Amino acid sequence: MGVPPALHRLSRLAPLDPVAVSALTEAMGRPQHYRPRRDLMVEGRDIASPQLILSGWAARVRILLDGRRQFLNFLLPGDVVGHYHHHSPVAPTSVITLTEVTTCVPPDWGTSPSLDEAYAVAHALDEAYLLAQIARLGRMNAMERIGDLMLELQERLAMSGLTQGASYDLPITQETLADALGLTAVHVNRMLQAARRAGDLIWFSRSMTIPDPKALSRKVGRAQVRVSSG
Repeated sequence: MGVPPALHRLSRLAPLDPVAVSALTEAMGRPQHYRPRRDLMVEGRDIASPQLILSGWAARVRILLDGRRQFLNFLLPGDVVGHYHHHSPVAPTSVITLTEVTTCVPPDWGTSPSLDEAYAVAHALDEAYLLAQIARLGRMNAMERIGDLMLELQERLAMSGLTQGASYDLPITQETLADALGLTAVHVNRMLQAARRAGDLIWFSRSMTIPDPKALSRKVGRAQVRVSSG
């Protein structure tokens, strides 16, 4: 049996010592299961406990008064959400499940120096990906937005050991993708067809393939996210 995706990602962020691995393994032995379209956290409400995503996809979302929604970023296996240092934290955004999701309550800060380092890098990456989303929505055209996000998802899923060569599972709808990119579902569909004709992206049966990630990165102007010089 392979390394669980969450443990795989956190160990990629920082070398985990035996205390950290043991604490994470124990925490993952108490999973919580959620069906799609369930709230993990609700904007403005107290965070009952942080969550470590073990499997499935969730998303941070802001819902406007008229019902429109903006997905701020996707949460993937190995991501930690709501893990703050201050007392009585409230959720800055809602977090909803997009697929069936399994989570656990992660070990506390201070459990292990190596785990604290992994948490710190994870928080830095969260910030970096949110900043990338701001730039994506503010300055990129539709094709660049789609290509940049697909490359980001490939990069993040690879950290959890969840890519298969040039492909990865993409269990979301075009409508969800549109709400993440500030586009209409019709426009997303047109851009995906154009990307397929160009040989840049192939989305088929809940699987995304990027035949040449380096070429697509050059085309959309993407640089790999880095938060450490190490």
